[in-house]
Order: sequence, then structure tokens, then C-alpha cells
Amino acid sequence: MADGHPDPTLRGRDLVGLGGMLAGAVVLGLVVGLLVDHAAGTEPAFTLVGIALGIIAGGIAFWARVRSALR
Repeated sequence: MADGHPDPTLRGRDLVGLGGMLAGAVVLGLVVGLLVDHAAGTEPAFTLVGIALGIIAGGIAFWARVRSALR
């Protein structure tokens, strides 16, 4: 904004970035889980754990980004 304060709204490009970050965290957890499962022969245990951790990590990062953008 002109007065030096950031705009407290989230624009479309911000939302696309947030969605990409959330999806990336889940996909990364999935891939790591699949690789560990393949190496250890424990399918689908680590795949499910990886997906869950990706959802949690993505959710926390999403929340932190939105919170900082709206301050």
C-alpha cells in the first residue's frame, strides 16, 4: 500500500502458492513413504505415515503463512 503497510488480503497468486505448498508437502510425504516402504518391505505402513506427516506439515505451514499474511 502507499502508506508503507502491507495489504492484509490474500490475492489469487498467494492462494495458488498456498495450495501448491500444501500439495507439495503431501506429495513429498507420499514419495518418501513409498521409498521407505520399498526399501524396508513394509508396504503400506510408511506410505500412510508419510501422507499423514505431509498433511500435518502442510497444514502447519499453510496456517503460519496465512497468519503472517493477515497480520
